[in-house]
This record gives sequence, structure tokens and C-alpha cells, in this order.
Amino acid sequence: MGGRIRTERDGAVGWLLFDQPERRNAISVEMWEQLPGAVAAFAADPGVRVVGIRGAGGDAFIAGADISQFEQQRTEESAVARYGRLAALGLGALVDLEKPLLACIEGPCIGGGVVVALAADLRYASDDAVFRIPAARLGIGYEVPAVAALAAAVGLPAAMDLLLTARRIDASEAKQIGLVHAVRPRTELEAFVREQADRIAGNAPLTLRALKLAARELRKPEAARDFASARAAYRACFDSADYREGVAAFLGKRKPRFEGR
Repeated sequence: MGGRIRTERDGAVGWLLFDQPERRNAISVEMWEQLPGAVAAFAADPGVRVVGIRGAGGDAFIAGADISQFEQQRTEESAVARYGRLAALGLGALVDLEKPLLACIEGPCIGGGVVVALAADLRYASDDAVFRIPAARLGIGYEVPAVAALAAAVGLPAAMDLLLTARRIDASEAKQIGLVHAVRPRTELEAFVREQADRIAGNAPLTLRALKLAARELRKPEAARDFASARAAYRACFDSADYREGVAAFLGKRKPRFEGR
């Protein structure tokens, strides 16, 4: 078995752990297979309001795809197609999650690890994190949605620089180009991400869902966007008990108690 997706729960925050530390959490076929189910479990749990992604072991986020499986999984045309389908389903589950998604990036974030991180709404890195997309050094192709996600985060010129040169960048440059939102010392990163997750989890769940639905459509090509669900979620906020609670808490100068209804 080539690694696994492990889940943990910390209050209102659910964690998805890419767990193959002996290979620096490189993504295996088995991990892609398990990812949609793990995401769906958190999506269906009303007690989970925010989801985080991290690598197991603390030494690496995700060091790309598991190259040890390439000969079996990514050479024959049928195997390449199957791998692509599994990866698309796993990434699609992350992108379609209607709850805030945070990435806690420690150490190497390479290739497919960057693609997974780009599915998150907010990305936080340790000061010793490194980023690289080595596809051009391996002779493998990159799907259009992955290129588009990178370009949306850092701009097309910076995306093409990373893709064409296959060069490695450090956390400071990743922050500078917009690949990550904040950088913290390794010893402080976990506490910082948990603080951010708890802060978001304390906000109104219906508002968070409406924002996520809008962002999901904005990720798509303009011709494919359909904002009907986002508009319905927006209107539902004003019919909710949470809206009334939020106004009452603001006027009463107290912390609101949101229940997601």
C-alpha cells in the first residue's frame, strides 16, 4: 500500500493528512483514491467548519507524485488515463468543498503538491518550505486546469517562469509572487495555521458557504460559470437565524454564536 489519506478532528477543524513520510508524502494512486471519500466525510459533518491540509511527519508537505509508481501507473495509455481520472476526482473534491480549505505547508511542496496546495483557499508556509514544479525535467504533461490554477494564483508570467524553468523557489519568493499568503518560522507555523482556522471557524457558516460557492465559479472559465447556487446561498444568509444572531451580537457588543442555520 503506497501511503494513505489520514483524517483528524480538532474541534471545528478537520485535517486531511497526506501520509507517506518515508517518501516525503509523495502522492500515490492509493492516496488519490482515498481523497474524495475523506473530503466527503468532512463535507457531511456539520461540526466541521474548516478543513486543513498538511503532510504527515512534519518534514514535508507533499513531495510530488510517487515516482516509484510511474513505471506501472503512468506509462501505458490506459494507466495514464486512469491516473488522470483519479487525480481529477481527488482535486475536484478539494475544489468543490463548500467549507474553507487551508494548506499548512512545511518543507518540500513539489509538483503535485503545488497542485494540491492551489486547491486551498489560503496557503501558509514555513520559512524553510521550498516549491518546485519539475514536469519539464521529467517529460510529463501538465493538465490545463493545473496551469490555470497556478496562473490564477501568481499570474501567467510567473506561472510560466516556474513551469518552463522547473526551478526551485523558497518560501520568501513564494510569498512575493502570491503562491502563499503568509510565511512563519517552522516552529510557529502549526500554531499560526490553527489560530487562523479557529478564527474562520468562528464565523457564520452560511456566509462562508456562500463565499466558497462564488469562489468556485470564479475558478472556472468565464463561459462555464453559473452563479445560481452562489446567489441562492447569498440570499439564504439574510433568511437565517445566524444573520439575526450576528446583528444582535454586534449591537450587544458580544461574540456571536453561529449555528449554521
